[in-house]
Amino acid sequence: MSRSALLVLADGRFPAGGHAHSGGAEAAVKAGRLTDAAGLEAFCRGRLHTVGLTAAGLAAGAAAGLDPHELDAVADAQNPSPALRAASRRLGRQLMRAARAAWPDPGLDALAAAFPRGAHQPVVLGTAARAAGLGPEDTAHCVAYETVGGPATAVVRLLGLDPYQATAVLARLAPEMDEVAARAATAARQGVDALPAASAPLLDITAEQHAAWPVRLFAS
Repeated sequence: MSRSALLVLADGRFPAGGHAHSGGAEAAVKAGRLTDAAGLEAFCRGRLHTVGLTAAGLAAGAAAGLDPHELDAVADAQNPSPALRAASRRLGRQLMRAARAAWPDPGLDALAAAFPRGAHQPVVLGTAARAAGLGPEDTAHCVAYETVGGPATAVVRLLGLDPYQATAVLARLAPEMDEVAARAATAARQGVDALPAASAPLLDITAEQHAAWPVRLFAS
């Protein structure tokens, strides 16, 4: 198991395209639901325990060697928002390019060939993590951090929030990230039918609204 590979995969400088996505934070800011550090913490906590848990389960499943085709179909079924499904596949394509350059692997090659339009991002991430020598729990930790780190970075840009406050939010959420990662990895080891399927309907609704904006800072 390579913990250094985990650091590379979770690093914001890894060219996986996540910097262009706010994880729903841009829509929440415009709606007035997210205005300060306390609002960011509440937003990130809700996102972590719903879509974050679900994505972590999918990625952990791919890292555990579950069928990526089946996982991709599950990801499609779990996501009712066309805008978010499209964003997930775009992110999957970008992550695939970076992962194949970093960790050449037959599993990544096969996934890229099977999904020329891009597999869902958590499935690609889990396959990349497996290629890098990571197990389900480390993979789930990567997703849990990504789930809250992306919106935190976006809100610094959207609100001019003090980056020290945003970092403090992530630090306070660390125990919950550990909990979500452990739950996701445990479920992944039990098979596809045991994967979590938590949802956040408001994120789905606002994603569709956000996609229709003529001007926006983030892709989603």
